[in-house]
Amino acid sequence: MSAMAKKEERWAWLFIAAPFFGFILFMAYPICFAVFASMSKWTGINSLVGNLCGLENYVAIFTDEKFWKSLMTTIIYLIGIPIGMILGLLLAMGMNRKIPGVRVLRTMYYVPVVSSLVAISILWAWVYNYDYGLFNSIIKALTGIHGPNWLGDKFWVKVAMIIFMTWKGLGTSIILYLAGLQNIPRNYYEAALIDGANGWQRFKNITLPLVSPVTFYILITSLIGGFQVFVEVQVMVTNGGTDYSAATVVYYLYDKAFSNGQLGYGCAIAVLLAMIVFAITAINFKFQNKWVKTMD
Repeated sequence: MSAMAKKEERWAWLFIAAPFFGFILFMAYPICFAVFASMSKWTGINSLVGNLCGLENYVAIFTDEKFWKSLMTTIIYLIGIPIGMILGLLLAMGMNRKIPGVRVLRTMYYVPVVSSLVAISILWAWVYNYDYGLFNSIIKALTGIHGPNWLGDKFWVKVAMIIFMTWKGLGTSIILYLAGLQNIPRNYYEAALIDGANGWQRFKNITLPLVSPVTFYILITSLIGGFQVFVEVQVMVTNGGTDYSAATVVYYLYDKAFSNGQLGYGCAIAVLLAMIVFAITAINFKFQNKWVKTMD
């Protein structure tokens, strides 16, 4: 190798080293540490190595009613994902037209995405307030009947969280779908019109298949984010809601690890959650060829 090539190689290794050591320090090491700590009674104060317990934490998790309740609640919250995707696609199709003020609409729908999650959670907690909240005020004005206890009832708190999470994620879905729609060549629709295809046929045979890569991306990221819900529950309800009805898996992890000081137990929950998310993501990637289409 020439002197110039050797110099370029040294610089290449230097640039590679930065993300590599960053991955080792901030990703690989914490993962390995969490797996090791999950097999201990570590509290953050006592000795980690001296309090190893094997798989006792995992056995305790599977026999804990709160874990199964929080896992089921997390899965119920995922109902908002398809609702948000459908609404996002429909709104994106509307905003893909040349209408007055469309840029203002796009900005308005995207504001919740870039806003502080804590701030908008507090705002929605006021909206859901039983006595003077916006929703119950509207319901009482229209029907004369007082609205439900949105954040205090075991059923309605789930409905309230699904509505909030759907609203919060709508801006991302709209922007991504809008980008996908604008990437579809117009001559596809023109050819379909010449062949006599109606609006539904154009939507079903052109729009849906060609935005399927965007749908797949939104589905994967939404599922991962859906299993990581925490701030909304922590801010909007107290102690995981009535009878732990609003708690998610991550809230359960936080409750055990930091409220009860069971950091080893919390690491075991984190490992199980990572395995669940990995399995669901792998299944989606396995079957993506069945329904994800491209223009190629």
